[in-house]
Amino acid sequence: MVDRTKPIVFSQHAQEKMLDRGATESEVIAAIQTGSVEPARKGRWLFRKNFSFNSSWRGKFYAIKQVSPVVIEEPDRLVVVTVFVFYF
Repeated sequence: MVDRTKPIVFSQHAQEKMLDRGATESEVIAAIQTGSVEPARKGRWLFRKNFSFNSSWRGKFYAIKQVSPVVIEEPDRLVVVTVFVFYF
């Protein structure tokens, strides 16, 4: 299982996707530290955490925002390679 206590760093791609998809750095960190986790392709990890949203995103109202970072575990850190965001 992945070691959630390692320092978390963000790739450039992940930072761009967070901006495009509406996730904050604090939400991604919370998803990694306290969300559910499952194995992903290529030895990566997928985390998921739901947040109360109760706001509009791109013209439509949503109650929940799910933040789902994909992470590579390196010996000394966790690298966020991309972030998916789902609204519902």
